[in-house]
Amino acid sequence: MKILFVAAEVSPLAKVGGMGDVVGSLPKVLHQLGHDVRVFMPYYGFISDKIDVPLEPVWKGEAMFQQFAVYQANLPDTDIPLYLFGHPVFDSRRIYGGEDEAWRFTFFSNGAAEFAWNHWKPEIIHCHDWHTGMIPVWMHQSPDIATVFTIHNLAYQGPWRALLESMTWCPWYMQGDNVMAAAIQFANRVTTVSPTYAQQIQTPAYGEKLEGLLSYLSGNLVGILNGIDTETYNPAEDRFISSAFDAESLDKRVKNKIAIQEETGLEINRNAMLVGIVARLVEQKGIDLVIQILDRFMSYTDSQLIILGTGDRHYETQLWQMASRFPGRMAVQLLHNDALSRRVYAGADVFLMPSRFEPCGLSQLMAMRYGCIPIVRRTGGLVDTVSFYDPINEAGTGYCFDRYEPLDCFTAMVRAWEGFRFKADWQKLQQRAMGADFSWYRSAGEYIKVYKGVLGKPQELSPMEEEKIAKLTASYR
Repeated sequence: MKILFVAAEVSPLAKVGGMGDVVGSLPKVLHQLGHDVRVFMPYYGFISDKIDVPLEPVWKGEAMFQQFAVYQANLPDTDIPLYLFGHPVFDSRRIYGGEDEAWRFTFFSNGAAEFAWNHWKPEIIHCHDWHTGMIPVWMHQSPDIATVFTIHNLAYQGPWRALLESMTWCPWYMQGDNVMAAAIQFANRVTTVSPTYAQQIQTPAYGEKLEGLLSYLSGNLVGILNGIDTETYNPAEDRFISSAFDAESLDKRVKNKIAIQEETGLEINRNAMLVGIVARLVEQKGIDLVIQILDRFMSYTDSQLIILGTGDRHYETQLWQMASRFPGRMAVQLLHNDALSRRVYAGADVFLMPSRFEPCGLSQLMAMRYGCIPIVRRTGGLVDTVSFYDPINEAGTGYCFDRYEPLDCFTAMVRAWEGFRFKADWQKLQQRAMGADFSWYRSAGEYIKVYKGVLGKPQELSPMEEEKIAKLTASYR
């Protein structure tokens, strides 16, 4: 199949959230399975710092009364074609933000549609979030090009209809008050990034005012769990951590704990439970819960805490102030740094993720990959990826709580602190977490079924595809 991925983020070139990881990883696996996969993204001003981009474009076009150029490179460390949408509006070093954000990404979507119509014609365009939401609307008039639209975060829905009509072509048949609503109605298939989130967004609590539409179209909605790039995130070979290790050599892992304590100014103490948080510092991630219980938790236990991320200024300020009250025990790194995040995963004992809502979440998967035990609220993809720890029956991979309440979060953290003292049981828990299969291979098979379905083909995997997926999964294990 000929598949064109269109997205605002593609890891490792441009990444803000989980969408970048998905679009940077899933095409690689689909390519391994024999499909012609290509990626289309904006040519941000920093892209040429990371990869070599030819000076001459492969194609030029026009959209929204603007000239643009498309440059071709390869996705890093692959031979997958990467198309870069070039225009001065993307020359800055920012991905999101600014008063022109709605115009920029509407223009980008329009350029991707023109590219698919006039230069490289795919069978399927796989669109990601509102930034590409107009593509399914426009492709509705091209029955020979199917569209799959993936919702990574329903909270961000793009510009409203009135603004769209002032910027671009809105076909007479278009319905929906904003880009997200229109994409949901006109895509051949809508996917979300976990089965539980697919169910939750059909309810008022999580539907962001689109629950009625999503319930009505539920037969066209499917939840497919995200994976992670297990070659990139591999503690046995990761060059960004101090000491490589695997599930059978967890004794080496303590070197990473000591190294991250030194790096962030914490007291060197291998016996203190080190809690890690790597997240955007926004309400969605449960930062308000953390702030409410942190004083009590730090006073009740001898734990240490590392927080890595940026976000809302009032959260950053409160966390910074709290760190000054616990010198040597709490470190706040207000930055985005992939290498440092890996060192947190490899060195921390537990990973705290008390999200208000979580479409899938990749951080908990990376943490488990590195033997860092997750503490999560049971919502969205966290339900599908972290199972309740039962020490008596030696089952489960993490600590979970249900209600979005400070006391529930505090209780789960204290339970983890108590469990950490039993080293033999803790090591077994780490090994179970590291042994969980969160590679992309199984999920890629589900996406292939979706692609076949929108093309009107039988949705079963062929014996050859099943054999390839089995071999790739076995090699991962």
